[in-house]
Amino acid sequence: MRRRRNPRPVSFALDALGDDLEPATLIAKIQRHWPVIAGSFASCQPAYERDGELTIDCGSAVQAQELDLMSELVVSRLNDALGQPAVKRLRPRATHR
Repeated sequence: MRRRRNPRPVSFALDALGDDLEPATLIAKIQRHWPVIAGSFASCQPAYERDGELTIDCGSAVQAQELDLMSELVVSRLNDALGQPAVKRLRPRATHR
């Protein structure tokens, strides 16, 4: 067996390991991208997805209403990050955590 002369960065191994461990569900992919996409709504959390409708749990009714008003932009950003038009609409709800 031939040995490599130059060692590979650890990031290659970690990326491969992370890809193997990451759940392959749509909600898992959304949750992975959510903090970057959501911006000021990062405190709201994607709860579940069904038939293209993504339910988002928000800490207050005001946050849920603001997210609803921004839903077209958020859906567009999500679909861009996912690389496919998987999310059709958002359903923000106040959970009063």
